[in-house]
Amino acid sequence: TLFNIVSGLEPADAGQVILDGRDVTGQAGLFAYMPQRDLLLPWRTLLDNVILGAELAGRRRQQARQEARGLLPLFGLEGFERNYPATLSGGMRQRAALLRTFLFQRDVLLLDEPFGALDALTRAGMQQWLLEVWAQLSRTILFITHDVEEAVFLSDRVYVLTARPARVQLELPIALSRPRRRDLVTSPSFIALKRRLLEAVML
Repeated sequence: TLFNIVSGLEPADAGQVILDGRDVTGQAGLFAYMPQRDLLLPWRTLLDNVILGAELAGRRRQQARQEARGLLPLFGLEGFERNYPATLSGGMRQRAALLRTFLFQRDVLLLDEPFGALDALTRAGMQQWLLEVWAQLSRTILFITHDVEEAVFLSDRVYVLTARPARVQLELPIALSRPRRRDLVTSPSFIALKRRLLEAVML
């Protein structure tokens, strides 16, 4: 619901969406939004799937394809341009969906539990990969997750929401150095942050 309001897909009952100091409440097309499922179109190749957002934004198909090909190695998809979604692993499908979101070329990305359907090992790898992509492409990311460890590992700031009607239960800055690696999750500082979030979630 929060992402639908931010992206202008649903009206807000109250409050404002502020982007760079401007009230953009109710305006669509200002944010790149990736829902929980990858929603790849089964009749389109990987390359044609990842350029869909760019095409809808009005960019020429040839230009969008060129941009996509340049990012395929970073997203671990090089060599799979002509594959259809049914032939891709879960992790590859999620990377394709993320590339489609990045190619929409918005400064703020809304990612709604993008790794929720993946197995634990794939999920951990995707978290590390996302941090590396984020470091290179420098976009602001709003990320919804129910995984407390994932929230601490990825974030600079975490907001814990209550059950409906949602309100902010806790705002917690994550003062962990970057770049981050998986061994960080066993450090005392990481465990302390995780414990603080768990306490807030259980209230």
